[in-house]
Amino acid sequence: MVEEGTILIGKATGDAYKDTPKYEQLLLRLANRHGLVTGATGTGKTVTLQLLAEGFSNAGVPVFAADIKGDLSGVAAMGEGKEPFVKRAAEIGVPYAADSFPVTFWDLFGESGHPVRATVSEMGPLLLARLLDLNDTQEGVLNIAFRVADEQGLLLLDLKDLRAILAYVAENASALSAQYGNVSTQSVGAIQRQLLVLENQKGELFFGEPALSISDLMRTDRDGRGFINILAADKLMNNPRLYATFLLWLLSELFEELPEVGDLDKPKLVFFFDEAHMLFADAPKALVEAVERVVRLIRSKGVGVYFVTQNPLDIPETVLAQLGNRIQHALRAFTPRDQRAVRAAAETFRQNPAFDTQKAIVELGVGEALVSVLEGKGSPSMVERTLIAPPSARVGPLTQQERERIIAASPLKGRYEQEIDRESAYEILTKRTAEAAAAKQAPQQASAGSEGGILDTLGTILGGGKPAKGGRRTVTVTERVITNVASSAARTIGTQLGRAILRGILGSMTKR
Repeated sequence: MVEEGTILIGKATGDAYKDTPKYEQLLLRLANRHGLVTGATGTGKTVTLQLLAEGFSNAGVPVFAADIKGDLSGVAAMGEGKEPFVKRAAEIGVPYAADSFPVTFWDLFGESGHPVRATVSEMGPLLLARLLDLNDTQEGVLNIAFRVADEQGLLLLDLKDLRAILAYVAENASALSAQYGNVSTQSVGAIQRQLLVLENQKGELFFGEPALSISDLMRTDRDGRGFINILAADKLMNNPRLYATFLLWLLSELFEELPEVGDLDKPKLVFFFDEAHMLFADAPKALVEAVERVVRLIRSKGVGVYFVTQNPLDIPETVLAQLGNRIQHALRAFTPRDQRAVRAAAETFRQNPAFDTQKAIVELGVGEALVSVLEGKGSPSMVERTLIAPPSARVGPLTQQERERIIAASPLKGRYEQEIDRESAYEILTKRTAEAAAAKQAPQQASAGSEGGILDTLGTILGGGKPAKGGRRTVTVTERVITNVASSAARTIGTQLGRAILRGILGSMTKR
């Protein structure tokens, strides 16, 4: 039966195991060596993901997973003991036990879970350039903006801070070009336009404070079970670039913040990348290399990364080589690309002489999969055709009322809901601009005051020495023209001579 320190995946269905059952189990101490769950739509990938998440939770390992269709949310509700699941449990030889699990809901838009935010500085220019789909030149200007903000002590927290520093860079393009290289105002304008597109897609809700604390993803409940953190991604999928960038940012944050721990008895956190193909679609080479590096090194931080996608060809080979635990659901071979995918998937397994792996991939039924996991010494086990065990919690989405009750009862309620807007680049640069404008306005106001005195004098002379009731009298157009000429003369020729000219003009007028 199920061994201590493992997660039950299912039961091998080969003829050799009719009398002596063989159970496919994931070793917790090797679960940080990452994994892959693949298969065509409708073959059971999400159910397998839920099964693994439940197993990690029971072992005290927190989980983070994106919920693309809303189906994974049911893990928070008690299982319903549906007949197919009870029957499958009996076939495997384990009792079906309904259960529910501790869940925290998150949402970048703050609608179906606690808001998730990151600061612009935390995101960094590389991921932002990816998010905004910038070319190399525009990415270079963005890097300059970050450098300038860092040197001047300007915090970049939200998108208005980023807009402000970009405007500053554009205004000082000549000076900055001499120091950092060419700063094109056209490139700044292109970045600003891309920011507008991001804002129109509600991307601005993601940037700001309070930023997500990694420790809030790594909690356990009073029974020692790990929380399953579920990101509501149904609406997020309308902006796949934001979805991919967020997941890459989160993975990078985990890598940077967590200490080196080596191989543990179980992971500190397991991370599921659902719809993983979105991470690498049209991704520049530098970004793919960054993902490969993080996946390779984050194992020593005690974090396991599991990619969930339809086709193994969706994952770059350099990343695919890091994924030791594999569960392959059925693939369809209708097109040449599908056939290549089947062949590639079959070749990545340690072959079993009992059956043709490539043929088995297209014959698998719903709830079946080919499974190969890392064994004691870290080598992959021989691939086995496996009947996947049923999850214990509900399979299917929660109702809106059920979700709202869980969010309201969450210990994190109120920690992220209220946005904080402290002084940062936008406020500081706006203040600088206002002070500069005020300094420029001061001489103009002084000049205006001098002109007003001249008009009062002129009015007194022409009006018999008394201004109009209630304040300064109305000045005619002729008087204002004369005064302007006189004032201009005074400024041009000199103070003493200017006054003499003014006295002469006024004297000639009074004699009339």
